[in-house]
Amino acid sequence: MMIARFFPDWSQAKIQLITRLLGWIPSLPGWGIRYVIYPNIFKKMGRSVKIHSGVELENTELTEIGNGVVFKPGVNLKLAQPTNVKIGSQVLLERDVRISCQGKESRLKLDTLVSLDRGVDLKVHQQGQMKIGKNTYIGPYTCISSHGKLTIGRDCLIASHSSIYAHNHLFRDSTQKIKDQGIASKGIVIEDDCWLGSGVRIVDGVTIGRGSVIGAGAVVAKDIPPYSVAVGVPAKVISQRTHK
Repeated sequence: MMIARFFPDWSQAKIQLITRLLGWIPSLPGWGIRYVIYPNIFKKMGRSVKIHSGVELENTELTEIGNGVVFKPGVNLKLAQPTNVKIGSQVLLERDVRISCQGKESRLKLDTLVSLDRGVDLKVHQQGQMKIGKNTYIGPYTCISSHGKLTIGRDCLIASHSSIYAHNHLFRDSTQKIKDQGIASKGIVIEDDCWLGSGVRIVDGVTIGRGSVIGAGAVVAKDIPPYSVAVGVPAKVISQRTHK
């Protein structure tokens, strides 16, 4: 694009300068200006992308964005280098969504039609991998974090204030501070077509089988078979969903 002639070296300092100069402009003028300029601060940016005012971007040179993606006001995309981030077409990032990839070789993929509601917080740590499948909805103020591998399948519904943490602090040695003993990660898998109620907690090492329903406030500490209904602390299977 023509603008690239004037900014041939898109360092992080220049990205920050451009976003500060243009990121505040509201409504249609802002969408139009950012649509012309911002392809130069991403690895790839598709058609009809709407980036509202107040969006904060950092180290986005390796980020790929599909068609029709919407960044609502207050979205914060904070990446460390080198970080591989792919945001599929028609993804919606509602107000105040925060996405943080904190370490070397961390990877994040949001597939087509993923919707992150207000205040969702995604954090991928060093060498962590997170994938959220097509047409999945994540409810307001849900926190999802991974030091290892975390996969959420297609067509899932995750209600507000849930937490999914694919790692644990080590704490066996009482002579050391817990924060100094490192992290263990087994990973989490939530298969396709699952529904997690409000306030569900998923701990590291768990697989939730396809088509399962987890009741509000449950703490899932062990695997849940496909098409199960599970409730309680810790979550226990109380029934199986019939399917013909």
